[in-house]
Amino acid sequence: MRDFIDPKVVSRLAGLPLDARIPMIGSVSGRHRSPTRGSSLEFSEYRKYVPGDDTRRLDWRAWGRSDRFYIKEYEADTNLRLCPIVDVSGSMNYGIDGTNEVGKRKIDYARQLAGTLAYLAAFQGDAVGLYCAGTEFKKEIPPKRSGAHLRHILDELAEMEGEGETGLAEALHSAAEKIAQRALIVIISDLFLDTETLKSCFQHLRYRKHDVAVFHLLEQNEIDFQFDRPVRFVDLEGAAPMLVDPTTIAKQYRAAVQQYLEDLSHIMKDSVVDYHRVGIEEDVGEVLANFLLKRKK
Repeated sequence: MRDFIDPKVVSRLAGLPLDARIPMIGSVSGRHRSPTRGSSLEFSEYRKYVPGDDTRRLDWRAWGRSDRFYIKEYEADTNLRLCPIVDVSGSMNYGIDGTNEVGKRKIDYARQLAGTLAYLAAFQGDAVGLYCAGTEFKKEIPPKRSGAHLRHILDELAEMEGEGETGLAEALHSAAEKIAQRALIVIISDLFLDTETLKSCFQHLRYRKHDVAVFHLLEQNEIDFQFDRPVRFVDLEGAAPMLVDPTTIAKQYRAAVQQYLEDLSHIMKDSVVDYHRVGIEEDVGEVLANFLLKRKK
């Protein structure tokens, strides 16, 4: 355990499985469907016997009824590979009411989400990795199944900090190719990218047959824009600061944000992405409970 993982939250979520929405390709037997045929309790279909098939799988009752040999096929069960991709650009240092105080920032909330999900996945026997996306991948840990590997991931999460410009788009395209097909990729970011760029990223990931989920982290003031006096806005990713009178831009700002969120929602649906918009003031346990329940078989 680490201080960013709440034992009470883990205990509460332990009874909710982390399920894949599509068949997975894992390395060992597990609780998730596989696109291959194998041994499990879930019957799939009959097919005609061909020389070389295992005769132990012959259905003798079907032979008695039809005088023909049929093989019973079952869906194989396997483990999944959980691959969190955490945005570590400078904008992730923004926090509740604009503060960059440790514990209230987007990066801290992302740490809690990724760490708790990693712990839950490892607890049910799945492989876990970690990818930290700045202007490039600052950290790439391929998924494995072991307690020592989980400790390594939690150590890296504890040291993770946001800095520099965003490179999320390049990172997602890279992840689509680097991560072996049929992984559960969980993206945790404030998504400070235009919607068409994001659409291309999600379609690339889905083309590679990944199950994609997104936690879109926002602070409520980023949507409401409740400022009543001139404010100096500082770009956490390096651009020059701006002194702005909010009363002159509030209406256009709110309209632009709402349009962005609507466009983003359409893209997520079209790309079959499991999308969750999250306010960083929300309880992490509630957010993850909703996520797990939505994915339940």
